[in-house]
Amino acid sequence: MTTLITNLGELMTQDHEHRVLRDAAVVVEGERIAWIGAASDAPAADESVDAGGRALLPGWVDSHTHLIFAGDRTAEFEARMAGEDYSAGGIAVTTGATRSTSDYDLTRLAMGRVVEAVSQGTTYVETKTGYGLDMEQEARSARIAAGVADEVTYLGAHLVPAGMDADDYTALVCGPMLDAVRPYVAWADVFCERGAFSEAQSRRVLQACRDAGLGLRVHGNQLGHGPGVQLAVEFGAASVDHVNYLAGEDTDALASSWSGWDPVAGTGRGTVATCLPACDLSTRQPLAPARQLLDAGVPVALASNCNPGTSNTSSMAFCVTTAVLQMHLSVHEAVRAATYGGALALGRESGNDVDGERAVGSIAVGHRADLHLLNAPSATHLAYRPGMPLTHAVWRAGVRVR
Repeated sequence: MTTLITNLGELMTQDHEHRVLRDAAVVVEGERIAWIGAASDAPAADESVDAGGRALLPGWVDSHTHLIFAGDRTAEFEARMAGEDYSAGGIAVTTGATRSTSDYDLTRLAMGRVVEAVSQGTTYVETKTGYGLDMEQEARSARIAAGVADEVTYLGAHLVPAGMDADDYTALVCGPMLDAVRPYVAWADVFCERGAFSEAQSRRVLQACRDAGLGLRVHGNQLGHGPGVQLAVEFGAASVDHVNYLAGEDTDALASSWSGWDPVAGTGRGTVATCLPACDLSTRQPLAPARQLLDAGVPVALASNCNPGTSNTSSMAFCVTTAVLQMHLSVHEAVRAATYGGALALGRESGNDVDGERAVGSIAVGHRADLHLLNAPSATHLAYRPGMPLTHAVWRAGVRVR
């Protein structure tokens, strides 16, 4: 089955050439993109969709979420808006609510959040464990996550549970808990931050998870200057997320990690800096220095950080708008960070018909047909008309979402 999407006012490919095509068309065949070009040159297809001059983007790739949770933290949010500082300790509130919720309800809640995200143009989503914080509950969260998300990350090292010794809990995270979640996860993460895990504890977690064959990510440099970025680069983590407080040596380390990168061959990749602007606004932290990072040659991703405590939204459009209006990115840079950048942070930026592992986050022949049609003639309207519901249609792996 082939579908021709034609009469596109703007096609922002986010491919290696960063092309923006006018009066364009795309042909989708099954789950793949089969053809891209001028609308006047489009081949015949089994069915046709007239885009009416609208803009087409890759679907958003949300590379950092925490969707497996129950309850909310409204009281904490209100206190923070009244001037209290954010600390990592609020995670324990969500842990209690999540542990007391049935598998059925926890799955239903997570699926509802995915549906909300997809309805706003997100077509590929990562999510984490981290609200179970014991062996049985973390394994349960990983199993549920594997049924609702495209990528699953083990975050047993989210917070030390009340009453446990930090080193004893770190040993659990690195041993029996890791073994219990391993069948369901491809990634591991650690919250390397004051109030969470120290540099030494974070190093133990990263080493154990790397030895177990998992890809690595790090929550780092969110609440102040710390070792998270340096650890992420040292361990070859795919991303370091938050990055609100960066010293010059942190930016230099991230940039150096990309010195041998060949984006066409997909080799020599470094550590992506993932910025979470919705979280920064909610916690009243300084916005991550995305402009500085891009200017230094560091690839940047934007992600929602959807979670109950510090970023209870899955709106990637909101993140893009914030990046343009307050973080000094161009519209093209912000859209790229929310699509190709997220794919890069998940190691899914490359892949085609040859290797069978289809790339996401860009529109190119052979890549997965994840498409986001805006109810606007250009992507500029995402920032020009902030807060407006601009998603007109979404295709996920070639299937139009109804």
